[in-house]
Amino acid sequence: MSDNQMVLQSLDKGLLTITMNRPDRRNALNPDMTRGLVEAARRAQDDTEVRAVLIRGAGGTFCVGGDVKSMAEGRAPLPFEVKMANLRRGMEVSRILHQMPKPVVAQLDGAAAGAGLSIALSCDLRVAGASCKITTAFAKVGFSGDYGGTYFLTKMLGSAKARELYMMSPVLSAQEAYNLGMVSKVVPDADVEAETLELARSLAQGPSVALGYIKRNINNAETMTLEACFDGEAIHHTRAGETTDHKEAAKAFVEKRKPTFQGQ
Repeated sequence: MSDNQMVLQSLDKGLLTITMNRPDRRNALNPDMTRGLVEAARRAQDDTEVRAVLIRGAGGTFCVGGDVKSMAEGRAPLPFEVKMANLRRGMEVSRILHQMPKPVVAQLDGAAAGAGLSIALSCDLRVAGASCKITTAFAKVGFSGDYGGTYFLTKMLGSAKARELYMMSPVLSAQEAYNLGMVSKVVPDADVEAETLELARSLAQGPSVALGYIKRNINNAETMTLEACFDGEAIHHTRAGETTDHKEAAKAFVEKRKPTFQGQ
């Protein structure tokens, strides 16, 4: 299976849908898939036609993480430095999705585990099917975690809960994950695809510049001082106010109609 077949991309009306496509292995990550994910994420970041991103898995499962079965097959071991460099390159998908100034939505069905959960946590919003199982999983297979999961979960829930979820590795239901704040919305399994697509399309048709600045402001708040965040908000708010989308929104408000955003 080629890289393109393992990670499918489809752009429609500003929404880039990225599909992990190893349904026979529950979309477990292997080198070809990780390369495809990084390529797709870079395309989403750099392509001006892309205004929002939807990431999902084929076959009713988001992603169960690394391909543990393949790891256990006893291939010739690589040097430590090579293994670390390969992993770090693959992990770029989480950094790009988290930092790029475009909204990213994850469709969680079946299972989101290990590195798959880490990728989901790097996204801005997560819609989960009611039967989806969510777990860090790493400790159960003797790993410490990758793809940014410890960072995202600590920022999202605090260090105490992150320690619990990583060290004890419970399997959470979608509702339990929602109650913790890990998931944005839980819907019936039959509706998860349509609900996630509707949300992602609404973001793709939204005020793209302003949404990008909102994402940047919130990312800044994770690391910057209050004063630096204030400066960033002032800059971004002023720039957003100069966009065509802001002018259209103000006009639509006066005319009591829904605005039509152009993403500029």
